Amino acid sequence: MKLDDQTYKINGCAMKVHRTLGNGFQEVIYQRCLAIELDRANISYARELDHDIYYDGLKVGTRRADFVIEDKVIVELKALINLENVHLAQAKNYVVAYDKPIGLLINFGATSLQFKKIYNPKYNVQSRKS
Repeated sequence: MKLDDQTYKINGCAMKVHRTLGNGFQEVIYQRCLAIELDRANISYARELDHDIYYDGLKVGTRRADFVIEDKVIVELKALINLENVHLAQAKNYVVAYDKPIGLLINFGATSLQFKKIYNPKYNVQSRKS
């Protein structure tokens, strides 16, 4: 499946969750509901997958992305009134650290669902469609 098709399906699942619950819940509630919708859509994923972070060849810690979808797309969830640049930077760091071509930053906390695509600069434009 092409990445654009994949992200479209993921966004559809997120929209269903937001349409059903609205805003105002904690992030973990949205995470659990999104997992239900991903299962219903037959989209394979790993939840809260740990990944080691290295600095200059030395392990300095671990991070945990909310979802890794079909080993291609990182999904980071938020439940905030507004997304800020720091949240975009965090999502981009996850995409690069996990070495995936694309990520989605999805915010359930706003009145309308917010989502941003984040591209890994390592991958060229052609790989965005595959």
